[in-house]
Amino acid sequence: MNPTSPRAGRSQATRAALVAAARRLFAERGYAEVGTEEIVRGAGVTRGALYHHFADKRELLAAVYEQIERELTERIATEALAGRDAPTDPLEALRAGAELFLDACLEPDVQRIVLLDAPAVLGWKRWREIASRYGLGLIEGTLQAAVDAGALPRQPVRPLAHVLMGALDEAALMVAEADDSGKSRAEVGATLSRLLDGLAAAPGRP
Repeated sequence: MNPTSPRAGRSQATRAALVAAARRLFAERGYAEVGTEEIVRGAGVTRGALYHHFADKRELLAAVYEQIERELTERIATEALAGRDAPTDPLEALRAGAELFLDACLEPDVQRIVLLDAPAVLGWKRWREIASRYGLGLIEGTLQAAVDAGALPRQPVRPLAHVLMGALDEAALMVAEADDSGKSRAEVGATLSRLLDGLAAAPGRP
């Protein structure tokens, strides 16, 4: 199908409507409490349209989750790494990006869909693969910039990026599952800040 044809445009619009409706409903009530009939009604399309674009509700959740991950990565890249007020020090940019990510964990769609429903429904391996597709490269690139600028000791950055991403994921899950998410966000934010301070102070190793 020609991606610029009217038919392709309608198909893309239908898919976008389904993702938007599902995202709103999943964020409000959670994946398990939302039926496909409610999603298609909210999107203003037929049930057949849903199954034309997605094999099932689980695959629709995956599309919603991926959309949020993409938007979140773009937001962090723009505001913390490339924006007018972004820090010029790469390590401070990494710290600012971590703060933005933790703030986003308090948003209903990120908290419910990304941190609670997606890992439970999609499984840890697929959840991690989608998250890595967007966030890992951003973390790795910022770490390499910090090493090149002398803000971090020279070292292989890929394993460090994986470790930091794991720490961020665990911090995010702790915020999402906490009874007092605001308090938890402040605590894990302070912990991550100390972790980054430690990286800057640590001697390099071959």
